[in-house]
Amino acid sequence: MILVLDAHALLWWLRDDPTLDRAARASVADPANEVLVSAATVWELEIKRELGKLQAPDDLLGVLADEEFDCIPVVGADAVRAARLPMHHRDPFDRMILAQALRLDAVIVSRDVAFDPYDVPVLRA
Repeated sequence: MILVLDAHALLWWLRDDPTLDRAARASVADPANEVLVSAATVWELEIKRELGKLQAPDDLLGVLADEEFDCIPVVGADAVRAARLPMHHRDPFDRMILAQALRLDAVIVSRDVAFDPYDVPVLRA
């Protein structure tokens, strides 16, 4: 299974936060699954870290590599698809995650119910 972590799921995983649902934690830990993080999520976390709105690792890309999580680049087709999705969810970073998950036939790991109206599987974080 291909998993795409949203920002909260990623942070909860990295902090070993008990907020992360057990099923989600087990799926991320399962070596049979491919765990991905969007470059848009990295961008979002870096912006919020720089603004002092959250604590994230200073070397986020290095931490992702240590965790063996691949970073999905944002490509033009993803940008077009994200822009053309129905406006159920207005967060541009999450819309990019949606577009990428749809392209990759992946499962989004998130607690955000705004993903629900879209035709993409969500594993509750």
